[in-house]
Amino acid sequence: MTTSNSFDFPREYHFPPFFTRQTNVNTHRAQLEKWSSLILGYCAHHKLYKLSLSATAAGNNDNSSSNAGASADDLFHNRNLNRRLSTADAREVLDFMRKEGRAEFVAGGDNGAAKEGGGDVAWIYWKTPEEWAKELEGWVDDTAQKGTVLTLYELTQGEDTRGSAFHGLDPDLLQKALQVLVKRGKAQIFGQDDSQGVKFF
Repeated sequence: MTTSNSFDFPREYHFPPFFTRQTNVNTHRAQLEKWSSLILGYCAHHKLYKLSLSATAAGNNDNSSSNAGASADDLFHNRNLNRRLSTADAREVLDFMRKEGRAEFVAGGDNGAAKEGGGDVAWIYWKTPEEWAKELEGWVDDTAQKGTVLTLYELTQGEDTRGSAFHGLDPDLLQKALQVLVKRGKAQIFGQDDSQGVKFF
């Protein structure tokens, strides 16, 4: 089987050495790049915004996703080969992605660690907060929403955004994207917690 919920895994995923840390420096670098590309593609396909390494170790589906059909364990464990990327190696891949700006360890993750290279839960930026901000800004322009106050719920769950790239976006990631726009003077956030709204300029 080459798919998980219709996701096409790359050919490397079907070879045992892909799951073992390579000792040659150049080969290892290529391995990290291929794992990074795979993780980004897998998470984009399933609309996963976070991965939990503890879920990988435990083999469960709790990876902070609304898509219950996809998990970190499905990604890091090739059942056909009976091979699994170790938690330490998976963390190294995520740290590599962090340095490339494509992952960020979550503060207050499962083990409470948020330091560089630590933590069990990481954001996976198949689109960075800056890229999500650009999506939001484009939608605001296209739909003439400048000057309108919208709730954060309306942005990610409302009928008007259905079909947009950010419909269903993780609320915390939405906040990161909005902060990018706030810093640029393109948006202002009102209210607090569950009753927050945003005005675009």
